[in-house]
Amino acid sequence: MKEKIHYLKDHGTLYFAIGSTVAMLLYIKFILGYVSTCFTLDVGANSLGLSFYYTIDMVQSFFDSRTRGQLLCYSQFLQIWDAIFAFVYTLMYASWIIYFFKNKHLFLIVPVLSMMADWAENYIELLMLESYLNSGLILETLVSLGSGINSFKWSLSTLTYFIILIGIITTLKIFITKPKPH
Repeated sequence: MKEKIHYLKDHGTLYFAIGSTVAMLLYIKFILGYVSTCFTLDVGANSLGLSFYYTIDMVQSFFDSRTRGQLLCYSQFLQIWDAIFAFVYTLMYASWIIYFFKNKHLFLIVPVLSMMADWAENYIELLMLESYLNSGLILETLVSLGSGINSFKWSLSTLTYFIILIGIITTLKIFITKPKPH
């Protein structure tokens, strides 16, 4: 029994990281894919936050190409489902960072800041959407702020991928060069 507990303690973080990865993939497939259908178009961008940056023209085109109902659906998506997704992907990234870098918890700040930037960018998008729905206008200041936060989010995401990649490479290097018992 002691051996099983020790084994789970040693491998629990790995199992959690794998589980959180599966949860994120299932969330993308069955939740995000489903709830986004009410604002998705066959042609053009289906989310402002998926591009590295956006301009006033991109935002205007995004909003103009959708009905009021689709925009209200997009608003709900940003407030609920995309906010949950940011938490889910942060949990996954953090668990992999903890697994690969057991004593380097400072690296966790990168995916957490990315999640916070994602939430802030969603909030700015909601302000732009509210302005558009109420007056048909979009403030250039909000677009610049939202785009800047979005670029920051993607920069942090790239840094998160880089940290995890370094962890994978280091772990593989240790595994490959580890002397084999005779």
